[in-house]
Parts: sequence; structure tokens; C-alpha cells
Amino acid sequence: MPTKRLEQLKALLEESPHDSFLLFALAKEYEKLEDQETALRYYLHLEEHNPAYIGTYYHLGKLYEQLGEAGLALQTYEKGIEAARRAGDQHAMGELSAARLALE
Repeated sequence: MPTKRLEQLKALLEESPHDSFLLFALAKEYEKLEDQETALRYYLHLEEHNPAYIGTYYHLGKLYEQLGEAGLALQTYEKGIEAARRAGDQHAMGELSAARLALE
């Protein structure tokens, strides 16, 4: 059942359809509702249309792990590590590297 927060996020997205933060927030909200398929679609959309949005990679990787897709999770962590390296985001690199190591 849709939540008030979900409805608010969707309304905001109608006004700003390319807002990466809103897309990410929707993915997280769908995860909370255990709608992994819809969350996955939002994460993949973000990865494709804004590969510099580094937060996507960790959460997409974790979702792949939940779905039993370890290979896709590892690939996602690798992409995220590279994106974080390009952005100079040491914190994200550390989190993504730790997630990758825990899965290997």
C-alpha cells in the first residue's frame, strides 16, 4: 500500500523528473515497502542516467545481494568504486570496497 511519503515523492518527481535525489529516495521507499522490483528499476534508471550519483552503487549492490545476484552485486560495487575514485570520494570508495570484500 502506498505511503504518504511515497505519494509526496512521486508528486515532487513529476515537477523534477530528472532529480537524482528524488529517484534515489523513491528507490529507498520502495525497498522499505519490500517492492524490490520497483526499487531495482529506480536504481537502474539512476545508474544509467546519472552514473556520477555514487550512493546508487552501494544500495543497488545490496539489493542485488538480497535478490541472490552476487555476481551483479560485485559488478555494481566495482562500478561504484571506479565512480567514487573519479569523484575523489574516499568515504564511498571505502564503503564500496568493504561491501565487495564481504561478498567475495
